[in-house]
Amino acid sequence: MVVYWNKDQETMDREALAGFQLERLQWTLQQAGKSPHYKKIFADRKIEPGEIIHLEDIRQLPFTTKEDLRAQFPYGLLSVDLKEVVRLHSSSGTTGQATVVFHNQKDIANWADLVSRCMYMTGVRQDDVFQNLTGYGLFTGGLGFHYGGERLGALTIPSGTGNTKRQILLMQQFGTTVIHLSPSYAMRLMQVMGELGVDPSVDLRLRIAFLGAEPHSEEIRQRVERYFGVEAYNSYGLSEMNGPGVAFECPEKRGMHIWEDAFLLEIVDPGTLEPVETGQEGELVLTTLKREAMPIIRYRTSDLARVLPGPCPCGRTHSRLARIMGRTDDMLIIKGVNIFPIQVEQTLMEIPEVGQNYLIILERAAGMD
Repeated sequence: MVVYWNKDQETMDREALAGFQLERLQWTLQQAGKSPHYKKIFADRKIEPGEIIHLEDIRQLPFTTKEDLRAQFPYGLLSVDLKEVVRLHSSSGTTGQATVVFHNQKDIANWADLVSRCMYMTGVRQDDVFQNLTGYGLFTGGLGFHYGGERLGALTIPSGTGNTKRQILLMQQFGTTVIHLSPSYAMRLMQVMGELGVDPSVDLRLRIAFLGAEPHSEEIRQRVERYFGVEAYNSYGLSEMNGPGVAFECPEKRGMHIWEDAFLLEIVDPGTLEPVETGQEGELVLTTLKREAMPIIRYRTSDLARVLPGPCPCGRTHSRLARIMGRTDDMLIIKGVNIFPIQVEQTLMEIPEVGQNYLIILERAAGMD
């Protein structure tokens, strides 16, 4: 039996969903126009938010890029008075000026509700013990899942990253049933549990694992499921759109439902920036539909994805994204062939004798890769 966190929103028919999106898009444009950045964009391009009367009209609006966020640092995209802002999250800034996203109280509440919707969809309930093994602070993964777990009502352990032996001890002491962690840290947990002689099927009560924060292959998911004896679910998010809670797998595991009542989805050709046909791969472009403090319009995520055609057997009507195939900025071109690191991982992880870690080395000799 399928259960829903919010059945009305999750099973809304596509026509009604499109109408809801248009209403929220029109509101978002009005709200975004209060920020210095979008106010100038609209004025320079003579864009009137009221002229957007169809969802397709969004193509008249310019894209927003990470460079825009950097150029407007720190407050150029803020659409509310600073006194209303209660939290910021930021990128590391290791590749340039950090990007910052602001939230007011309502934004935080909406974000928590989206994450709790994701968790509930996979079977997490109020009597679960949820251990969050990801970083807190400016990184969105920790607090995003933390607030989602508390919103759902589960006992939430903010264990953070590292100190692996203590993580395992916490699982044993409190009977942890649900974990959130990166795929690479799941591999580390396996190694340490093996060294300690901990058998997850005997010594732990784990039943659900959420994998996020970095791309991973289906083979890695299956390794996690076999070793820990859990159902592992793929999570997609990015700080510009909140963090976790943007798209999530349901128990069918046939793609990640992207919550279209909160985000307007486009897939475009990264070269021409024109929309692609449903099912074709392209760059994921997202627009916030509920954020008040810092709405973002047509954000180019650099993530390569495709929409899976047809309805999901779970009954949810929101579109499904296939596993993220890579990014427009981590592609390797070797002798004219486009290769993404995730493709290398998929091939390696099909070999049982291969360990958990690998290093890709691209050498150039006599002008040849």
